Amino acid sequence: MDVLILFGALFAFMALGLSVWVSMGAAALVALAVLGLGDATDLPTAMADGVGNFELLAIPFFILTGELLNRAGLTDRMVALLMYFLGRFRGGLAYATVGANVGISGVSGSAPADAAAVSSVMLPAMRKEGYDASYAAAINASAPVIGPVSPPSIPMIFVALVTHLSVGKLFLGGVVPALLLAASMVVVIMWQGRRGGKLPEARPDAYTAVSPLSLLGRALPALLAPLFLVVGIITGFATVTEISILAATYVLFLGLVVYRTITPSDLFPLFRRSAVNSATIMVLFAVVGTFSYVLTVGGLSENVTGLVETLDVGPVAFLLLAMLFFLIVGMPMDAVPAILIFLPILLPVAEDLGIDPIHFGVLVVVNLMMGLLTWPVGALLYVVTKTSGVPFGRLSVAVLPFFGAMLVVLLLLALVPGLVTWLPGILLGP
Repeated sequence: MDVLILFGALFAFMALGLSVWVSMGAAALVALAVLGLGDATDLPTAMADGVGNFELLAIPFFILTGELLNRAGLTDRMVALLMYFLGRFRGGLAYATVGANVGISGVSGSAPADAAAVSSVMLPAMRKEGYDASYAAAINASAPVIGPVSPPSIPMIFVALVTHLSVGKLFLGGVVPALLLAASMVVVIMWQGRRGGKLPEARPDAYTAVSPLSLLGRALPALLAPLFLVVGIITGFATVTEISILAATYVLFLGLVVYRTITPSDLFPLFRRSAVNSATIMVLFAVVGTFSYVLTVGGLSENVTGLVETLDVGPVAFLLLAMLFFLIVGMPMDAVPAILIFLPILLPVAEDLGIDPIHFGVLVVVNLMMGLLTWPVGALLYVVTKTSGVPFGRLSVAVLPFFGAMLVVLLLLALVPGLVTWLPGILLGP
């Protein structure tokens, strides 16, 4: 009953049109008053505790990295190199879109940032080659799901902060899932190309005029960024916060000095947008502090554990039910609040059932990133709708084959934990 009061109040306030952070704070106040759990004056201290973690500094710097990435034009150079090799194949631009998202994800860590950066380059090129507008938009909307699953990942940082899991293990745990998601998209593109004729003929001459060594030289600084970050995580020479600062500094150096696509006059607008976006996330962390306080003093997490025990489900059944739950939650709710609200409650239950916490955390991120493709929130759909001009409803239908392939990957990851836990176990130990 206590859990129903807290979450009932949360969703009631959200249904009234209040923002998530206001709804969370108001629900915490309602729970305190109705359940008699304490005084409202305790909540400011809980809010301060919510934003008191040093690792939170990584978030604004990764957001800044995404802003700099868009402005620096790193995507153009990656795509030019990819198309030298893929342009000879039918649908080369479609495959290059997936490849560019795999490469660029090692710098940004944000799906909307990846979508804005890649689609601004790929959509005009695909339009010029004769791709169907909806199909091109669907590829550009679906591929950025890969970004936040592979390192570095802003959602993985959220998971680590609210669960105290190792950021490095979470980052490495996302590598194989990200590659499987990319492979699933490649399979769908190949299948649709053969069955539906959606892929235009290859134009190798259009992409091979420049030598591969020249293209590699132009793209190498951008390609080194993901390698630099992953090596930093594995070797432990820097914390995730320090790595985020290094990533922003490196991309800024590329834009200002190496490529000269960023000018000093661009910096203030970039910093301002990053600061505003970071502030919206920090407000969420503050109110999550109040939510966590209510959950702790009211023993509500234990109530959820008891409910699961009464259902008498095994680890596999619980994992599948949890994945279904997060898929449903990811439809109306953005990934960040969903992680901050529900993961601290469900992770202890998963651990009690013997589920590896890294496995569970990575699956939740994959789940919620797929939610970026679902109505009604669909952040990736909105971003690509703006850049492509394809209506939201038509794009929602066009992404369904890619979403279905990702569901297969999600099921595979749930049933084979080693796909997530193998790499962090080898490189960072148990």
